Amino acid sequence: MGTMRRTHSCNDLTSANIGEEVILMGWVLRRRDHGGVIFIDLRDRYGLTQVIFNPEINAEIHAKAHQLRSEWVIAVRGKVAARLDGMANKKLATGEIEVFIDELRILNIAETPPFPLDEEGDVSENLRLQYRYMDLRRPEMASNLIMRHKAVQSIRTYLNDNEFLEVETPMLTRSTPEGARDYLVPSRVNAGKFYALPQSPQLFKQLLMMAGMDRYYQIVKCFRDEDLRADRQPEFTQIDMELSFMSEEQIIEITEGMIAKLFKDTLNIDVSPPFARIKYDEAMDRFGTDRPDIRFGFELVDLSEIASTCSFKVFRSTVDGGGTVRAINAKGCAGFSRKDLDVLTDYVAQFGAKGLAWVKMKADGEWQSPIAKFFSDEERASMTKALDAEEGDLLFFGADKSSVVFPVLGELRVELARRLDLLDKKKFNFVWVTDFPLVEYDENRKRFQALHHPFTAPKEADVDKLETDPAAVYSQAYDLVLNGTEIGGGSIRIHQRDIQARVLAALDIDESEANDKFGFLLRALELGAPPHGGLAFGLDRLLMIITGSDSIREVIAFPKTQKATCPLTEAPASVARKQLTELYLRPDWKES
Repeated sequence: MGTMRRTHSCNDLTSANIGEEVILMGWVLRRRDHGGVIFIDLRDRYGLTQVIFNPEINAEIHAKAHQLRSEWVIAVRGKVAARLDGMANKKLATGEIEVFIDELRILNIAETPPFPLDEEGDVSENLRLQYRYMDLRRPEMASNLIMRHKAVQSIRTYLNDNEFLEVETPMLTRSTPEGARDYLVPSRVNAGKFYALPQSPQLFKQLLMMAGMDRYYQIVKCFRDEDLRADRQPEFTQIDMELSFMSEEQIIEITEGMIAKLFKDTLNIDVSPPFARIKYDEAMDRFGTDRPDIRFGFELVDLSEIASTCSFKVFRSTVDGGGTVRAINAKGCAGFSRKDLDVLTDYVAQFGAKGLAWVKMKADGEWQSPIAKFFSDEERASMTKALDAEEGDLLFFGADKSSVVFPVLGELRVELARRLDLLDKKKFNFVWVTDFPLVEYDENRKRFQALHHPFTAPKEADVDKLETDPAAVYSQAYDLVLNGTEIGGGSIRIHQRDIQARVLAALDIDESEANDKFGFLLRALELGAPPHGGLAFGLDRLLMIITGSDSIREVIAFPKTQKATCPLTEAPASVARKQLTELYLRPDWKES
């Protein structure tokens, strides 16, 4: 760069700088030759500035500018001038000015980029990830990282101002295979033994409460070796919090304050606590899911009582067998074609549906449907009334076990909203889901498992049911849902040794296994553990919603693919035989 020192970014200059000599540095986004005058759009992470090489100002520099190509790195010195009348670009912060250049330094040349950065194009995600450093030069991607920075700063400021301590917890810890699969790290100095990368700092943050730290937070990397999708990554970032001597109500209130500040600082949007609340059972009954999107209707309606005595054997036998019959009213959708209905039927099949019964509402309450003939006039009238159906509506029915009907109709209502363009990304509807069941029965393992984790406190009124009816025990757990995505959740924790032992027993974890896996926590509970609780937010998911992105990969600097690989570094990769033998691993292992 010689003696040149950047005076401004490529987003700084306005009409107030006209006449000034400035030095800019950045990348060539595009070059245009107009009648011998060369126009360059110069880009850095802040924005764009149009710079001009005019042969009448400096013929030598103008000649040198002819060789400039996309993504070359340059430094320029020149004088700021107003754009000609009618040539201002109101879309740019620098759109009122241009810079006439009299000095050019080429700092580095670039080969032809693997994909264009100056236009929208259909570029495969794999190619973008392979050249992620190029992808991040695009303004929309740079904007996402800037938004992430703002979000983290906002969160830290809020928590610091509310007397939280930021404490780091270990990355190499013990495997606790009660949840998702762990990423394991072999120990070289302890032959045959393994560390695990943390799925969450859960146990350590509880221990910090027992250490008297009172209010803890950490913006922390966590790891889960599980199947991936748009809102999952093998490594992800949590906003992790834990508080002592706090009720569920107090923790929710503090959290809502953090979310309100976050949205104000990032989007300049006022979200107004307290947020809506709904109990788990009601969420399932109305929306078929514990992460309801409340931006639109299409709520589930229970028709089981009507179906229990109806003429349609499929419905009646479902109720007789302990199942449920539910329906949703897609208002105004009777115009859907048969092809549309077939596509929706195929869509819900992936969630366990054996089919999808439907009814189009015609004039005077008439049903148009393959199943209409199986119902009496009175039964059709009862269901029409229950669904508040009228001419032009489209009714969808689900009849099966609750574990099938809820996800089928829950996913169907979201798909309908997507097709009808009801999912407004600029609308933010928060809802707390509370009062979760403490456990759920795992049919494969023939035992109960924790719905959240084994350290969640049961409702005090339900403690006596732990031994006799664990399925009837509710917990002091709470999840925050935004636009149908669970962005965070937590619970009041168990702080008494005897209650923890009873919960572990309900999960069929005997004393020996409990001491082997959680002995350090159980000992800590005997040494003055305070009442405490907390929660964790998925920072990546939050940013995905804030930026309006379709995948969390869009808000992570260097993400993995859905196959948990990194196209940029080609990780995971093979390692040298010597490294494996040092770790007491078999170098000759092959998949059978």
